[in-house]
Amino acid sequence: MTERFIFWPLFFTSQLLALAWISWVLLAQYHFAYPVGYRLLGLDQTIAQYAPHNRFKADFEFTTPPDHWRLFGQISDAVHAGGKGLAEITYPLKNGQPAALLHEAEIIHLQDVAHLVDVLYGMGMASLALWVVLIFILWQRHMLWPPVHQILRGFLVGFAVIAAAIFAIGPKAVFYWFHEQAFPDGHQWFFYYQDSLMTTLMKAPDIFAFIAVLLLTVFTALWCAALYGLPRLLKHRPGKSQARPRSR
Repeated sequence: MTERFIFWPLFFTSQLLALAWISWVLLAQYHFAYPVGYRLLGLDQTIAQYAPHNRFKADFEFTTPPDHWRLFGQISDAVHAGGKGLAEITYPLKNGQPAALLHEAEIIHLQDVAHLVDVLYGMGMASLALWVVLIFILWQRHMLWPPVHQILRGFLVGFAVIAAAIFAIGPKAVFYWFHEQAFPDGHQWFFYYQDSLMTTLMKAPDIFAFIAVLLLTVFTALWCAALYGLPRLLKHRPGKSQARPRSR
C-alpha cells in the first residue's frame, strides 16, 4: 500500500521533473535550436516587417540572420547566468556603430525570467537528487517494477486531465495567469512588436511553441529511455546474475 500510494507517485513525479530539467539544460546548451526555429517560423520576415517601426530602436532591419542568431544566443546565455550581461548585448547600426538591443523594461523582464529560471533549476536539481535516492532504494530493496502499461496509462491520464483543464479554461487565459503569478506586479511582461526588438527577434509567442515542441521531444526520448532502461539495469545489477554451469 505504501509503495502504491507514496513511493511510486513520488518516484515518477521526481523522475518527470528531473528529466524535464535535464531536457531544458541540454537544449539551453544549443540555444534551443534557434536557427532552426528561425527558418521554420520565418523570423526574418517578421523582423523585416516590424523592425522599421520600432519606437525605441533604429536600423535593426539592416541586421543579418547571423546577427539574430547571435543575439538570441546572448539573451539565452544571460538569462541562464542570473541576468548578467543583458545590458551589454548590442547590434550593429547601419553605420556600423553598436547599439544596445534592449531597453530598460525588457531588461527588467528578462531579469525576472532569469530569476524564474534559477528557481526552476533549483527545483530540477532537487528532483534529480530525490530521484537518484529513490532509485537507490528501489535497487536496495529489490522492489518489483510496475507493469509498463500501468505506468503509461497513469501518465496518459494525467496529461489528458491537464490538457483538458487548459483547454477548458483557455490557453490564452492560462498563459496570462501564469505570467501574472510568475512575475512581480508592475513589471511589464507583454510587449508589442513595435516596442520591443526582443519580441520581434523571437516572434513571441511563436518561438515558445517551437521550444515547447523541442522540450517535449527530448523529454519523451529521455522518459522512454528511463522507462525501459531502468528496469533492465536494476534487474541485471551485480550479484543477481546466475553463474553458468561449466561444461564437462
